[in-house]
Amino acid sequence: MDAVLDGLLAGGNSPRPAAGRAVGVCSHFSLLAVSVLRANGRAARSRCGFGTYFAPDKAIDHWVVEVWYGDRWRMVDFQIDDFQRAELGLVFDTLDLPSGEFLLAAQAWQLCRRGEDDPNRFGIFDEGGFWFIASNMIRDLANLNKVEMLPWDDWGAMPSPDAEISTEELRRFDHLAE
Repeated sequence: MDAVLDGLLAGGNSPRPAAGRAVGVCSHFSLLAVSVLRANGRAARSRCGFGTYFAPDKAIDHWVVEVWYGDRWRMVDFQIDDFQRAELGLVFDTLDLPSGEFLLAAQAWQLCRRGEDDPNRFGIFDEGGFWFIASNMIRDLANLNKVEMLPWDDWGAMPSPDAEISTEELRRFDHLAE
C-alpha cells in the first residue's frame, strides 16, 4: 500500500489530466479510501453490493465505503468524481449516500427472496442473479472481517454462475443476509 500511495502522491495535489490518472475499479477506490481512513484513526470498512445510480433498471455490482461519523455509519462512494457526477446526473451527496442508492448484497438478497425485486437485475454486464448476489454477500462478509477481496475472487461457498442453488444453500444465504 505504501508504494501505491507514494505513486499517487508523486503527482501532487492538483487533478491530473485523464491520460495521467491511475486506472482502477470500484474496489480499488474503496480499499484505498479505507486504508487512508484507518491510518488516520477513522473507523472504516469496504462494503460490497449494488449501485442503483449507474444505469436505469439495473443494480450494478459495486463497492463503497462505510465510515463512522460520530453517531452513525455513512455510506460513501469515493469513486464518483465531478465528471462522473455530471455524466450520471447525480443530485445526491456521494459522501453520504441516501438509502436505496446503494444496496448491500444482503439487502438485495432479501428483496429478491421476498419477491420484491428481480435477482437478474443485480450484477454486471450480462451476469446477474441469485448466484451473483450470494457471491457478493460472501465478499461483503469478508470485507467486514478485514479480508478485502477482489471483485472477481471466487472461493468457498460462492455459487457458480447460473448454478442451481439448493434448498440448504438458500437457507444458509437467508441466514447470512439477516
